[in-house]
Amino acid sequence: MVDIRPLSADDFEDWLPLWDGNNLGQRNENVTKSTWSELTSPESAIVGLGAWTEGKLAGIIHGVVHPTTGSLKPVCYMQDVYVDPAFRRQGIAKALIAALEETGKREGWARIYWLAEGKNSDAQALYRSVGYRLDFSFHVLPL
Repeated sequence: MVDIRPLSADDFEDWLPLWDGNNLGQRNENVTKSTWSELTSPESAIVGLGAWTEGKLAGIIHGVVHPTTGSLKPVCYMQDVYVDPAFRRQGIAKALIAALEETGKREGWARIYWLAEGKNSDAQALYRSVGYRLDFSFHVLPL
């Protein structure tokens, strides 16, 4: 059974290894500190949920809630979904996305959207099962 709830300040030590895994071990201490502060602040536009199973934090999901020009309601950019490799293929990522969806319905968001690497077949299969793909290209202008 999976228990999903918002991340709290007491969860840092459990969250950190998953955060590191999500970032492929490329930790920036300032970004980590700022992200954790935002994730655990009730005033923040950044949402963080954790999935606990077998007494361990097995997965995390982070989203950024923001206004958009296409709706009067806010939207959520689902930025990070990460499940500990020892707990993969148990439906945890899908359960985290469903919990974020419930949060969005409760808080009146217009939609949740995300990006996924095209070559990541596992992520692509998961995301096709919960949403639909729009055919856009992604461009970045570094500043």
